[in-house]
Amino acid sequence: MNKLILVGVSVVAWSSFAAAEEVKVPIDSSDKGTVYVAPNVNSTETSAYTKGATVGVQRPDGSGTYIGTDTSMPRPVYSLGGSTGGSLSFNGGVTSDGKANNGVKAGVTIKY
Repeated sequence: MNKLILVGVSVVAWSSFAAAEEVKVPIDSSDKGTVYVAPNVNSTETSAYTKGATVGVQRPDGSGTYIGTDTSMPRPVYSLGGSTGGSLSFNGGVTSDGKANNGVKAGVTIKY
């Protein structure tokens, strides 16, 4: 059984909380990896709608890259990032609305 330890540092100009892990819908898959879309879905009592999405590539070794847009705020927020794979994985990314709200995140994932 693999155990997972997440260690991360995040410096962000605004706060954002996620209630659950994003759902990644596979678009294409091969031996080299999977291309996916992760829509930013918001729901009401009677319907669901999207406010942007993330498109990414996840490789079999755990490495990957992503690019996305979140339109749920007054100004759209764009994000870009990636991660290495293996037992010791480094990840990083940037977010920006093109004006005042900018952020950088970095982390380390250790699998043992």
